Amino acid sequence: MSRVFLSIGPITIYWYSILILTAFLIGYALVYHEFKKEKMSLAFFSDYFFYLIPIVIVGARLYYVIFEWSSYASHPLSIFAVWEGGLAIHGGVLAGLIFTIFYTKKHKINTLKLFDIIAPALILGQAIGRWGNFFNQEAFGPEMGIEMFHRLHIPQFIIDQMYITDHLGTFYRTPTFFFESLACFSGFLLIYFLRRRKKIYLGISSGLYFIIYGTTRFFIEALRTDSLWLGPIKVAQLVSIIMVLAGIAFLIYAYKTKRYYHEGEIKNE
Repeated sequence: MSRVFLSIGPITIYWYSILILTAFLIGYALVYHEFKKEKMSLAFFSDYFFYLIPIVIVGARLYYVIFEWSSYASHPLSIFAVWEGGLAIHGGVLAGLIFTIFYTKKHKINTLKLFDIIAPALILGQAIGRWGNFFNQEAFGPEMGIEMFHRLHIPQFIIDQMYITDHLGTFYRTPTFFFESLACFSGFLLIYFLRRRKKIYLGISSGLYFIIYGTTRFFIEALRTDSLWLGPIKVAQLVSIIMVLAGIAFLIYAYKTKRYYHEGEIKNE
């Protein structure tokens, strides 16, 4: 299956870029809908996203490049070739969190309320964005027998794309991107519909996001063969542990304060 979505003369558009853009647009629409529903400032929303999206992309790319510097040192211009892959979601999340804290404090906005609003859109965006790895034939795991694909009822078009050639040879590989996408989509459904309830504490959505994604990524990363490393440690697993601990802290805070999400103001009190 081709990585190219559209090619016109010198212009080439890759599926990876299309899926990342789709993830951002759907996330944008979900957050916009929630802002309107909660009667929040749409002017703040527009300004916030205007800055957030490029900051997240830059953060995701820088994170990846830092831990893969040996691959870019001799060809530094390739750092800008984001359409070829190489966006680390943990870097994007970290950059987005830092910016959100800074921006909400500057505008006296309730940071936790904004985190809760973004949480389902973020995890859904991750579920969609993972399919960019499918077209790029990356983010896969070790060799996997064809019988296991059929036992797991994995669609044939995924099986075909997981027949990959690299320095180890040509084998069917474990579609870790697919498992992570399914887990993220399930997490989205849980957070989204749980928040439809009128009585849900402020901070629950944020806590669930960190726990669900942190746990998912920890186990998925154990299978991946293209991990970023910090010495003998897989960076994503280390960050995932921190995310789970942060999620638990969010839940403890939510149940201690007992402030309801739908009654929380966007403005700090």
